[in-house]
Amino acid sequence: MDRGDRLGFRHFGPDSSGHRRPCGSHQPPGHAAPRIETRNGRHVLLVDGAPFLMLGAQANNAVNYPAYLDTIWPVLDRIHANTLEIPVAWQQIEPVEGQFDFAYLDTLLDQARQHDKRLVLLWFGTWKNTNYSYTPDWVKLDNRRFPRMKQKDGEDHQVLSAHGANTLASDKRAFVRLMTHLRDHDAANTVIMVQVENETGSYRVPRDYGAQANGLFAQPIPAALARATGRSGTWAQAFGAQADRYFNTWYTARYVNEIADAGKAIKPLPMYVNAALAGPSNLPDPAGVASGGPQQDVLDVWKAAAPAIDLAAPDIYDGKSDNVLVYLDKYNRPDNALMVPEIGNAALFGRYFYAALGRGTIGFAPFGMDRSGYMNYPLGARNLDDPTLDAFALPYAMVAPMMREWAALAASHPTWGGAKPDDGKPIATTLGKWTITGDWGEWQFGMKDWTFIKAEPNPAADQPIGGFAVMQLSDDEFLLIGDHVRVNFAPAPGSPANGIMLRAEEGRMVGGKWVMNRVWNGDQTDYGLNLTDRPQVLRITMGHYR
Repeated sequence: MDRGDRLGFRHFGPDSSGHRRPCGSHQPPGHAAPRIETRNGRHVLLVDGAPFLMLGAQANNAVNYPAYLDTIWPVLDRIHANTLEIPVAWQQIEPVEGQFDFAYLDTLLDQARQHDKRLVLLWFGTWKNTNYSYTPDWVKLDNRRFPRMKQKDGEDHQVLSAHGANTLASDKRAFVRLMTHLRDHDAANTVIMVQVENETGSYRVPRDYGAQANGLFAQPIPAALARATGRSGTWAQAFGAQADRYFNTWYTARYVNEIADAGKAIKPLPMYVNAALAGPSNLPDPAGVASGGPQQDVLDVWKAAAPAIDLAAPDIYDGKSDNVLVYLDKYNRPDNALMVPEIGNAALFGRYFYAALGRGTIGFAPFGMDRSGYMNYPLGARNLDDPTLDAFALPYAMVAPMMREWAALAASHPTWGGAKPDDGKPIATTLGKWTITGDWGEWQFGMKDWTFIKAEPNPAADQPIGGFAVMQLSDDEFLLIGDHVRVNFAPAPGSPANGIMLRAEEGRMVGGKWVMNRVWNGDQTDYGLNLTDRPQVLRITMGHYR
């Protein structure tokens, strides 16, 4: 039995052509649409009928025009990304009501195919960062047909109401035309997923206080929500101080669901929503959060209200390590595939790829990855210099050649990943009989506390970089990737004694099989496995001597 078969890389089978295709390659027209498959609480994205891991990058919002697309592709190539997330705006495709223009989308599709990249389209319609800035002018200027939310004092709030029937109908009509164009012009499935709206909700005003909304608010909560939450009564009775926010969340989710459902009826691509995050550890002030959005504490509301949405995903710009792990864990649910569609593009965020990968993410994408000249500092980097790009290029380079194999295995094998915490303390997990520990700031050879020689501190010791991900292939076999970390394998408490590392093979995937380049030994293993600033994929075999 060959090494590829032993590692289970054919778990989902080859693609329809009988062989595995390169990371971004497109199947012939007519292949099945991408989909998310869930087995035993684990999720996998299938593209061209085989598992696919999105090594993504999101462009800045205003590069969604043909003249700026050439600022994107070199950055994606530089970081080994296989997927571009980029907006398609309602104002862009329907500048005049009833007249549609898909010239930009056609150019985008052509260029993505030329550059061997997949696409995730971001539909900027009724909401973009809770605002209506990407709606057509004819929507912005007609407050009677397309009403804004009302504040308690009766004044307009600068967010469109989730109760606007005309707004919903017009947004849905434009989205259906978009999906129809994809159905008719993207049989190869260059587009693998669609984000429906962007960071829905409203700041400072937790719900619409117009007459229609007030009438609905006085009624009992919907039966589906009562079943999902175990609450009953009116909104105020069921949710107390959070009632306004839960009300807005339900009706926003229902609005988005209707759009997604209509689009899926045309072309059934996976569809998701993204969240402007609330604080990680407690319920937020209803007026201090994007009320109505899919934040971590209202995911059950979105699940009940929007069954056409495949997943909700966090936009992470909070760089504190403890908070990031909370966000990842909250969105990693048996009923919700983990995906990170936006994360800051400063170097400190690169380490969190490993934490997401170890939690079974189907995709990861830093925001603002183009050379258009716009930087969203301080949420992200000041500029896209080499150290910044390397923070994402290094982990992507390790995974890119085996992204389909990793995605297939992650659906049926234990994985774990961690990032260097802000306090620099070691991190550890136990997989089966083995405890795996990561430590930081050490040189490749030797320990921190040599007594007979003094060494300069490792330059990475005080930097917020480093992480690793590990997959358990069998009781005693593991795949390991990482950078700027020392990893040790040791017997777990209660496991058999005399556990040792038998082999640490550095290698790569070729045609779905493991190919060894060399065996690490001696200097490279005596003090742990030191993963540095270069791509290294290791296959670890442990054992016990008698």
